[in-house]
Amino acid sequence: MHEITEEQLKGLSHWFDGYVKRYLDDRATEENITLKIDHTRRVCEEILMIARSQDLDEGEKRFARIIALFHDIGRFEQYRTYRTFADARSVDHAQLGVQILREQDVLHLLDPHVQELALRCIGYHNRAQLPHEETPECLYFSRMLRDADKLDIWRVVITYYEREDKTENKGLQLDLEDTPGVSQAVYDGLLAHQIVKTADVKNLNDFKLLQAGWVYDCNFPATLEAVCQRKYLRSIQSALPDQPAIAEIFTEIDRYLRARMEEYAAAGYEMS
Repeated sequence: MHEITEEQLKGLSHWFDGYVKRYLDDRATEENITLKIDHTRRVCEEILMIARSQDLDEGEKRFARIIALFHDIGRFEQYRTYRTFADARSVDHAQLGVQILREQDVLHLLDPHVQELALRCIGYHNRAQLPHEETPECLYFSRMLRDADKLDIWRVVITYYEREDKTENKGLQLDLEDTPGVSQAVYDGLLAHQIVKTADVKNLNDFKLLQAGWVYDCNFPATLEAVCQRKYLRSIQSALPDQPAIAEIFTEIDRYLRARMEEYAAAGYEMS
C-alpha cells in the first residue's frame, strides 16, 4: 500500500468536521446527527484497536482510520432528506457516501489506488455479504471495517435498550414496532448460524436478534474478544422477552462464540 501520512489523515479529519457541522443546524435532527458523528469517532477507535492486534504498519493503520472516518458519511444527508436511517425506506447510505466522496473529490490527495480501495471498502461495509471476486487486500480491510462498525453499533443500541427514561427514538430502532414474538425466518436463520436478512425483520424483537446474530460475521479475534469482555450479547438478551425460542437462539450463539474463541486460542492468539 502507498504510504499515507499523518498530515493527510489530519486533513481528511478536518474535512469531515467541516462537512458534518452543516447538519447540526436543525434542532429536529440534531440528536440523531450527533449520534452518527459520535459513532464515527468511536468506529475510528475500534478499527485502530483491531489494526493494532493485527500488527499493521503505520500507513495501514491510517488507511483503516480513513475508511472508518468516512464509512457513514452518507448517513447525514440520508437523515436530513428522509428522516430515517432505514436504507430500505430511503437510500443505500454506503453508496450515497461513495457518491458524496467522489463528487467532492475528498480523497484527491491520496494515491489513486488507495482512493479506489477506500471507496470500495466504504461501499461494501453495509452489504449482507462481501463480493467474492474482490482482492484479498480489499476484503481484509472491508472485514476490519465491518467488525469495528458492529462493535460500536452494539454499544449504541445497548445503551439505548438500557436507558432509564424509556423514551423512543424511532430513527434508532428503524421505526419498528415493539410487538410480541419472533419471526420464524429470524429464528431458523440464527440457529443455522446465518446473518438475518433485513427483509425478514418484522418487529423490534427481530431487530435485536439480528444484532445478536452479527457475531456470525465477526472476522478478527480482537473483535470476538471485545464482544465477550463487554458482555454485549448478554445485554441484548436482557433487552428481549424471556421466551424459550429466544433462549434457544442465545444458547446456540454462546456455543458458536465459545467454539470460535477456542479455535483462536489453538491457533496461538493470546487473550489480553
